[in-house]
Amino acid sequence: MTAQSDMATPSGVPITISNVSKAFGEGTGKPFQALKPIDVTIPAGEFISVVGASGCGKSTLMLMVAGLLKHTTGEIMVAGRAVREPVTDVGIAFQDHLLLDFRTAFENVMLHADIRKMDRAKLAVRAKELFAQLRLEHAMNKYPRQLSGGMRQRVSLIRTLVHDPSVILMDEPFGALDALTRLQVRTDLETLWLRRRPTVVFITHSVEEAVGLSDRILVMSPSPGEVIDDIKVDLPRPRPIVLGDAPEFGAYVDRIHRHFERLGVLHGITMPQATAVQ
Repeated sequence: MTAQSDMATPSGVPITISNVSKAFGEGTGKPFQALKPIDVTIPAGEFISVVGASGCGKSTLMLMVAGLLKHTTGEIMVAGRAVREPVTDVGIAFQDHLLLDFRTAFENVMLHADIRKMDRAKLAVRAKELFAQLRLEHAMNKYPRQLSGGMRQRVSLIRTLVHDPSVILMDEPFGALDALTRLQVRTDLETLWLRRRPTVVFITHSVEEAVGLSDRILVMSPSPGEVIDDIKVDLPRPRPIVLGDAPEFGAYVDRIHRHFERLGVLHGITMPQATAVQ
């Protein structure tokens, strides 16, 4: 396995989140506090995951980093610049692949040439490289309806990475996939990330997935969300596809699960007491 120090020089940029909170419905008399003040520093090229119960504000945090949602307090800095509007040097992936049905897989990826006014020939070279790396050359000229769920999600991943963004934001991108496909796509993502190392903020409900991918994991409390633990994952890369083979893996998973149990997110099985025979 490759040590952390042997990885490629980061192409990503630092992200600083300082005293950032979010309340919805301000001025209505009944504002909803989605996020308590959060302070997080993400170095350039780090892969960070955010885990927590549904509704804890994970996606809200990601959208604020992207500049797609305004924060209520504090400041977010991406590459040393305050986020006041949508960040342009970013790739975003959601649980829904959002591929256009009337465009082939290749033309879906090439949307960046139209939207970003990029050199189409250069972008096509990069796109074909990524299709090859993900073993999808045969799918380039097929339409989304002709592809399996895993293939569609890998095409979405290519579209997210093809313009070499310095920041990648991912919100449950593997949530709709079956367990075996998730394992493969998770490994594919790590492989592609290691080659260029953009800064990644990865939102997931899967603790195992977070441990498998991340340099650090932020554990969030139920709503209103706040960071209750910031865990450095000290496992060598590339990570094995079957993570249970790493003896330290279970310790990280248990640490996070204990937080969720303490917060009432997870509940153990309560066995009924036996009735004494009279």
